[in-house]
Amino acid sequence: MSETIRWHLTETLPEDQITCSLRDLLHQQWLLPDRLIHYLRRRQHVLVNGRYQPVNEPVAAGDRVEMFFVGDEVRTPAANDYRPTEDPHLTVLFENRDLLVVNKPQGQKSHPNEEGETGTVMNDVAGYLAGSNDGAYMVHRLDLQTSGAMIVAKNPIVVPVLNRLIADGRIHREYVAVVEGRLEGTGCWDWPIGRDPEDPRWRAVNGLHAQPARTYYRSLAANDQRSLVQLRLATGRTHQLRVHLAHSGHPIVGDPIYNRASAEQMLLHGECQRLVVPFTFQKLKIVAPRPTYFEKYLVKYKLS
Repeated sequence: MSETIRWHLTETLPEDQITCSLRDLLHQQWLLPDRLIHYLRRRQHVLVNGRYQPVNEPVAAGDRVEMFFVGDEVRTPAANDYRPTEDPHLTVLFENRDLLVVNKPQGQKSHPNEEGETGTVMNDVAGYLAGSNDGAYMVHRLDLQTSGAMIVAKNPIVVPVLNRLIADGRIHREYVAVVEGRLEGTGCWDWPIGRDPEDPRWRAVNGLHAQPARTYYRSLAANDQRSLVQLRLATGRTHQLRVHLAHSGHPIVGDPIYNRASAEQMLLHGECQRLVVPFTFQKLKIVAPRPTYFEKYLVKYKLS
């Protein structure tokens, strides 16, 4: 190969692999987008057991599949252009060849909003990976005042795979929140969310250009003052959990936008990441420990 290879991924197919065409492996099983498969095929940058084979030929258990990428195959090759933090304080919950799951603290931005901005999670990940061939690539974000598990890709090849798994609901996050008042039982909110007509920076149920939004909830503990609620997103609208809880009459304690009467810290934490690992599709449950202030609040209101 004459091109300079930036990413070289190798996978050995497991013993239970069903024999299929190389194309079906790449597209149907590994969920690679057509654009990447096109370049792999055209440049003969996909090898099976050390040799190029046409994508319509079969692969089977035990075969070693190698993929080579030079960078122009991905639409945003400079997506990892974050200024690295020199001494990052990063809590890594899980790491493999392709991704990290980190525990984002409350009050830290997920990513820069301006060129050259520092101090965000993505800057910290870039610093953590400095000196390696890996970079920091955004997969999803958490709000500034939300803590918890956050996925960051280490190469751009897995970003569309992870996005597809999230969109299909195969990767999802489970949150815990402390909310105002007594909220009991389990249920689902199906309220569409759009832009707040009074302030387009924020969101509202049945707001402008509203899109479908679904949240599942389960009460873990409740009294007349506060409730501890477990939440799962079925869709990923901006501020979805915060808007749905506020609309239900049980806004999150400390939410600076949707519960402005509360002057406390916002108590929303991404506690569990139900991860599906690209290529192997191993299912993992990754838990982000609750912050100390969160646990103290539960004790204070007898919710622990």
